[in-house]
Amino acid sequence: MAIQYEINMFETDPNDASKTFVTFIVKNDADKMFVISKSVTTGSNTDAQICTAAQAAAQTEIDTWVSNQTNLGKKWNPDTSTIE
Repeated sequence: MAIQYEINMFETDPNDASKTFVTFIVKNDADKMFVISKSVTTGSNTDAQICTAAQAAAQTEIDTWVSNQTNLGKKWNPDTSTIE
């Protein structure tokens, strides 16, 4: 399953000016979406480094969402007790 990350928000964190608030829209092959935001230290990091840090901070939640998508859209066959 291919996952795509779209940056939806990239701005100074309103609660802490030393951090950048990054929001990703994460999409899978079935166009299902998961939106997640993380605030990471800006420092002298490049935009790419900030996005990498935000993704790393969000990865556990993204992985959980991906695993919860495994059976969506599949058919349940009660006659054979199988997911098809």
